[in-house]
Amino acid sequence: MLSIKKRLLLSNIGMVVIPIICFLLLEIVLGYLLFVVFNGNPQGDDLRMFINLRFIGMILILAITNGFLTFYVSKSIIMPIKKLSIAAKKISNGDLDYSVKSTKNDELGELSNTFEEMRLKLKDAKMSQMRYEQNRQELIASISHDLKTPLTSIKGYVKGIQDGVANTPEKLERYMNIVYKTAQDMDGLIDELFLYSKLDLKRESFHFEKVDLYSFFADFIEELALHLESEQGSAELFADKSKLYLVEADREKLRRVVSNIIQNSLKYMDKENKKIQVHLSSGNDSILVKMSDNGSGIRQEDLPFIFESFYRTDASRNSSTGGSGLGLSIAKKIIEQHGGSIWAESERGKGTSVYFQLKKVV
Repeated sequence: MLSIKKRLLLSNIGMVVIPIICFLLLEIVLGYLLFVVFNGNPQGDDLRMFINLRFIGMILILAITNGFLTFYVSKSIIMPIKKLSIAAKKISNGDLDYSVKSTKNDELGELSNTFEEMRLKLKDAKMSQMRYEQNRQELIASISHDLKTPLTSIKGYVKGIQDGVANTPEKLERYMNIVYKTAQDMDGLIDELFLYSKLDLKRESFHFEKVDLYSFFADFIEELALHLESEQGSAELFADKSKLYLVEADREKLRRVVSNIIQNSLKYMDKENKKIQVHLSSGNDSILVKMSDNGSGIRQEDLPFIFESFYRTDASRNSSTGGSGLGLSIAKKIIEQHGGSIWAESERGKGTSVYFQLKKVV
């Protein structure tokens, strides 16, 4: 495909070359017809007719050539511009489905494809905004529900105390313990919301230091294994001790990430013997952490969304499992602010593996 500059140049050349060729052909054909075929006299009236016909032919050739080349060049320029103009009006009116993708390799084709990329980005931004707005509305609904439920419980037990229902020291202590535990759960929920908000606004401070992931997970797994022993569960760490697993990280934030992933796994454990496994892999410039469980697994259609804010794979289970739906989204934000990435793989009935990757420190 010729560029606009080349098309204009060839058009100008054509406006000179084509008429000259046509003039020569016209003169030869007219001369042959008048003076050979019809035996015209090269002098007098026949000559004047030849000159007049040649002049008329020259004007027609110039007009047709100029008109054709102008139409061709202008059409190849005006039509894409007109299409872009229509697209701009539609986009300004909120219609982001009008495609202006071009297969041409000229300047206008490049402009159209750039415009198409802009349209697609605007469409993605609009979809993201809609999802964000939906998430915000879900947040309000979730927070209202998650705060109202424990508050109702607290009010009920306090009212019971006031009415003398807790008429023995044992019953009073049990009521007070329930009120305290419920208040703690509310405090944890508010803490998660506050942390998520600060991470979302990038106002949470990070204190980076060199962290040996092997030592970090060895301590964490030891604590977790002791906790799971009472439930006939197990926690194991798999890593090649001869390799280095050093990263630049905020130790407390990293612990929050691991805790959120583990808590999410334990919520949906449906096996009698709960199993948590952590695998460390050292690459050339990054460390890969794989955290696996033997839980119920996640549906494939839900898997791409589990790190989104307030997303729950089964909203009906939230009352029994607890949580704000922010744990994995908080983990994702923390890992991303470490310059890493996080993702998950899962199979229904077999379990879920959450991976995160961090830059390696030499």
